[in-house]
Amino acid sequence: MWAPRVARGQLRPRPRPRWWPQRDAACRAAFSSSRPVARGAAGVRALVYGQHGEPVKVVELKNLEPSPLGKSDVRLKMLAAPVNPADINVIQGKYGILPELPAVGGNEGVGQVVEVGNAVTRVKPGDWVIPANPGLGTWRAEVVASEESLIGIPSDIPMHCAATLSINPCTAYRMLLDFEQLRPGDSVIQNAANSGVGQAVIQIAAALGLRTINIVRDRPDLQKLTDRLKGLGAEHIFTEEEMRKPEMKDFFKNVPRPQLALNCVGGRSSTELMRHLGHGGTMVTYGGMAKQPITASVSSLIFKNIKLQGFWITQWKKDQGTDKFKEMVLTLCDFIHLWRAWF
Repeated sequence: MWAPRVARGQLRPRPRPRWWPQRDAACRAAFSSSRPVARGAAGVRALVYGQHGEPVKVVELKNLEPSPLGKSDVRLKMLAAPVNPADINVIQGKYGILPELPAVGGNEGVGQVVEVGNAVTRVKPGDWVIPANPGLGTWRAEVVASEESLIGIPSDIPMHCAATLSINPCTAYRMLLDFEQLRPGDSVIQNAANSGVGQAVIQIAAALGLRTINIVRDRPDLQKLTDRLKGLGAEHIFTEEEMRKPEMKDFFKNVPRPQLALNCVGGRSSTELMRHLGHGGTMVTYGGMAKQPITASVSSLIFKNIKLQGFWITQWKKDQGTDKFKEMVLTLCDFIHLWRAWF
């Protein structure tokens, strides 16, 4: 596994645009810090589902009884929680892990500590924390969780960064580091470049000196999207249709063939990623938005020695443990601090 040549706390980002301005639909907050904790006689407000199905049909706003605080527990006021595609899949019952029903929606978010049990030592009231694992149920105004299930983070980073820190950026970071020994100047190709992970890939790659080839679907406001992604640090942006044109051969005369492809779509889009990979390269699949299978040509596997792998950040956390996950989260917080200082 390759790691950056500088230690955490010594990262030196290149002069690229500001880190993590992700304010799109994938980062909508379910609760805002400007609201007081909604707890009292009526209970704690939460978005709950008692059966699997389409969210608009099964999710209900309910008032839950406040949970008692154990000696090793922490009571949190949820500051913000995003709506991720995986959250929708969980509610639909179509994800790799499913909670017992009834359940509160949301697997990610940032909370502020408001009360701690008498055996808690690592956090105090006022601290910001995020869940160490999925399944906490972050779409609620208040939650009680064990100290071991939480990770403390700096409270001086933007709230929307904190609330969306543990899934998409971590997925992007691990895929860039764990599958190929990339060096500054190498290129990475990805589809779904305007997704949450895609935007994180663009920004982390720029900070590591990597070049990104970004593929998006065609749309009426393509130029607006292109400008936004370039503002994040994207170097090259193509539509799916452009990637299939013969002119791409000329493009790769001046840009090195990527050794790493990141696939979130599947189907024909993933086939195009493999076609443009360099010899011995790796395509990592972390999503299947097209709901179509990945088709690999025999020549790609035999003559180009292309490797196909999958990645799921939840499994990575299980394999590596909370300490490694916390180390990665704090590294990403360093990125955020440095970009804010730079700009």
